[in-house]
Amino acid sequence: MNCLQNLLKEPPIVGSRSMRRPSPLNLTMVRGGSRRSNTVKTASGASTSSAESGAVEAGTEKSDTYSTNMTQAMGAVLTYRHELGMNYNFIRPDLIVGSCLQSPLDVDKLRDIGVKTVFCLQQDPDLEDFDAFDLRLRLPAVISKLHKLVNHNGGVTYIHCTAGLGRAPAVTLAYMFWILGYSLNEGHQLLQSKRACFPKLEAIKLATADILTGLSKNSITLKWESDSCSSVEISGLDVGWGQIIPLTYNKEKRAWYLERELPEGRYEYKYIVDGKWVCNDNEKKTKANADGHVNNYVQVSRDGTSDEERELRERLTGQNPDLTKEERLMIREYLEHCSRSDEFGLWVSHDD
Repeated sequence: MNCLQNLLKEPPIVGSRSMRRPSPLNLTMVRGGSRRSNTVKTASGASTSSAESGAVEAGTEKSDTYSTNMTQAMGAVLTYRHELGMNYNFIRPDLIVGSCLQSPLDVDKLRDIGVKTVFCLQQDPDLEDFDAFDLRLRLPAVISKLHKLVNHNGGVTYIHCTAGLGRAPAVTLAYMFWILGYSLNEGHQLLQSKRACFPKLEAIKLATADILTGLSKNSITLKWESDSCSSVEISGLDVGWGQIIPLTYNKEKRAWYLERELPEGRYEYKYIVDGKWVCNDNEKKTKANADGHVNNYVQVSRDGTSDEERELRERLTGQNPDLTKEERLMIREYLEHCSRSDEFGLWVSHDD
């Protein structure tokens, strides 16, 4: 059983290393990315001490915090209880989505049900688990590695992040869409019928369009006109709602400015003026969402886009995207030659 860890954080390490316990199934762990381990050692001894009780309470508090962050970032009410142990669901007979492994016993459980590959997508910090922009940029290399591992190892594949509710389902859905032949909506319906989760569909749509039309950046300038405030920041855009970007004040123009390069797509954002979240009435605004919130947004397009590319991107980012036989073949060929580029920290395809 192969374990590929933290693929979405850093480039994967090619190779493998054996787990400490020998296995007739040749269990191996392949680690890629950050150095944080997702395996938690269990306390020894049968009695329950005050320290153990405190650890349980701490675990419960951490679960509550994680669930709150996840709900705020994803816009959906999702709950993860780490203290209850690993949980998972079969999406297909050969594909499982679940939460992180917590002990060697979890490895034994997965081995017993035929798992040959454990695909770990945990991030450090965990908040990046919910970042749709980060997911969009890294999906091609992640699916490339997953596809190659599944072909090599066979058997059942176990895909997990921390809770198995956001990033792991998204990677699974992208794999089903690009490799297994499902339409995006068909795969999403199957996924939801097996496990309550919230994959970022927009990230998958944009990553699909990026592969087939190319990915480039364009510059935008945002402006807040005022000389009576002491600070202006923006949240959203490509950094998500959990982070902020400060604007620079121009004394001559008596306004605050932000210049930023962004890949193609639509980005929502909101200004934070002296700590107060507000929209800019001079910039485009969204309609109120289900919670009544209104944001500013900017649509970024690259220069020199052909009508054919524009139509393809619009179709792939629409309500019910599907791939033609030729498009799916192009994506598979792309993934066969996928590696990391230093430019923008993106993943690109090239011939060796």
